[in-house]
Amino acid sequence: MNAQQNDEQLRLIAVFHYVVGGLAALIALFPIFHLIIGLIFIFEPEKFATGNQAPPAFIGWFFVMFAAGFIAMGWLLATFIIITGRFIAKRKHYMFCVVMAGIECIFMPFGTVLGVFTIIILMRDSVKQIFGAVPATDPLEPAPAESHVHN
Repeated sequence: MNAQQNDEQLRLIAVFHYVVGGLAALIALFPIFHLIIGLIFIFEPEKFATGNQAPPAFIGWFFVMFAAGFIAMGWLLATFIIITGRFIAKRKHYMFCVVMAGIECIFMPFGTVLGVFTIIILMRDSVKQIFGAVPATDPLEPAPAESHVHN
């Protein structure tokens, strides 16, 4: 693979990380309905009253905590995905990018596709050299001999 192809593929997966990060941030907002219902349970429980008895406030707090936690974790993941795209574009933090690509594989379907392609591209020796993760070697230079220490 030549340097131009590596650069083009790294540029593309960086852009795809921005797109998937944006989608992840949007999907993380789905529990906003639970958050709103929980807040109504807390501040206006009479709207859900059956007869003269309003539901207990802890139900509303459960909805709020669940939704807020899910949204926060989703936005954190989306932020990390976008940061990964930025690191790939800047050719920095190789190991962070590899770990995030693995984590992205959990989130089907887009994260899985992006994560697998990112790992495939990042595992190339030529790409590792671009990131500075592996020192460039001269193909004519012999490999260093391993030393064995005996006790």
